[in-house]
Amino acid sequence: MKRGGPIARAFYAGVTFATAVWAQTPAAMSLSQAQQIALQNHPRIASATFSAEASRAAVNEVRAAYYPALSANVTGVGTEHNSTLSAGFVTTSSLYSRGATGIAANQLLTDFGRTSSLEQTAKLRNASQNQNVINIRAQVLIEVKQAYYAALGAEAVLKVAQATLNLRRVTERQVSALAQSALRSSVDVRFAEVNVSQAELDLLRAENDAKASHARLSASMGYDRDQPFSLLDEPLPPPLDPDVDALIAGALKGRPDLLALQLNRDALGRFAEAEKRLRNPAVTAAVVAGVAPVRDQRIQETYSGAGINVNIPVLNGGLFKARREEAESRAAAASKDVQDLSVGIARDVRVAWLEATDAFRRLDVTARMVAEANEALRLAQARYDSALGSIVELNQAQVNQTSAEIASASAKYDYLIRRAALDYTMGALR
Repeated sequence: MKRGGPIARAFYAGVTFATAVWAQTPAAMSLSQAQQIALQNHPRIASATFSAEASRAAVNEVRAAYYPALSANVTGVGTEHNSTLSAGFVTTSSLYSRGATGIAANQLLTDFGRTSSLEQTAKLRNASQNQNVINIRAQVLIEVKQAYYAALGAEAVLKVAQATLNLRRVTERQVSALAQSALRSSVDVRFAEVNVSQAELDLLRAENDAKASHARLSASMGYDRDQPFSLLDEPLPPPLDPDVDALIAGALKGRPDLLALQLNRDALGRFAEAEKRLRNPAVTAAVVAGVAPVRDQRIQETYSGAGINVNIPVLNGGLFKARREEAESRAAAASKDVQDLSVGIARDVRVAWLEATDAFRRLDVTARMVAEANEALRLAQARYDSALGSIVELNQAQVNQTSAEIASASAKYDYLIRRAALDYTMGALR
């Protein structure tokens, strides 16, 4: 048969493409590999890192006040003959026509600790930003871990749904054969068909959930589209520490977001101290030197000078007082924010520990439930084969067995998700 028609060519092209796609085996990926990819790719981590670099540059900005400021000047002035004064605030210098070049240097001698306090403020803010980077990394890692476990759980449920559909199709064929031999009624066939249709719906839902979980995992790793990874299973972690108070104490010492907030509180305290020092004088030294090749003959060709200026604030309408009060109020508010977060961390650790403990207990219960459901299904199948039980009894046993399998498949990964949440609340993710 000739395959030259457009429909035939399109059909064979589609078959070839589908075969090539399915022939590609997705690369295997473990949880640790997924986390490393996320740490390298995620834009939120890059944004926090750039913010930390900016805060580090702010330290150098404040520290620049310790060093001399050197500037070069080129000046050209034309004046009316014999001019000596110009309009302005207490102008006392004589005005001469000239063309001159020179340098000027200014050096802060002391401002009685204000610049030092500003430098410490900048350093503390930089340290706070560095802790924020660690906190963002922890947030990304917990998102990856939970998405990874959720994807594994969705894949496990998908396998159960596929096995359930296969089992119910076998039951449907058996019931149909018995009905054709007049050993079962058509009602039994209809019940079996309904069960197959329900299993197909469950399979479609499980397939969609698995695809959605993979999409969420790819997004948590910093990808803008779904990545075809084959996920490797993860073992159960060690048992939980029964002393939840010790876990809370460790979280209060190691949580990066709490450390960042504490450093920010300290930074605001130092800034309040710097604002308080605004009332102190500032002593500055200045040096100038240069040459004036174009000048009045009464002016010397070269010039130089040095001086010290003491700036003493007297009145400014209460500006410095208002700035100090604002800074002190912000520092006090930051201290209360630290207390509030500490209370929240203690609550979150305790709740996460309880949820993880409950999820761990469900592992044994769901395992027993699967064994009991399998035994019940075996007995129901035997009773139905011996014409002692009804199709309703068999269908209910199949439903119970499917529910038990799904609960057991989900219990492990729900426990892993709860353990990951507990690790995050304890500050163990870095």
